[in-house]
Amino acid sequence: MSSIAPVKCALALTLLIVSAPGVAAIQRHAPVHDSVRLNIGLNCRWEQKCIAAQQRAMKSALAYVRKYNPPQSRIHLCNRNASRSRSRIDWSGFNNCIRNSSLRTTRRR
Repeated sequence: MSSIAPVKCALALTLLIVSAPGVAAIQRHAPVHDSVRLNIGLNCRWEQKCIAAQQRAMKSALAYVRKYNPPQSRIHLCNRNASRSRSRIDWSGFNNCIRNSSLRTTRRR
């Protein structure tokens, strides 16, 4: 029995060392604690070209909103238009919507 214990320890240590790079790779591709990157990744099904396009659109849309300060009603309209589900936004759609000058928001009475 005592000769099996070192083998078990060596095997456990080997599995730990081998699995560490795999865990780092998973964390790099699936950011659980960064909600924006998680949202983009889920929308794009983790395809790198799509993620890059979404990130460019996000930066562009945020810069536009920061610079031109559109009304809140327009931002809400574009959020509704670009949403894929309740909590997931398609940034390319939002960027196109927020820059569309022909959109008119209706006023509530």
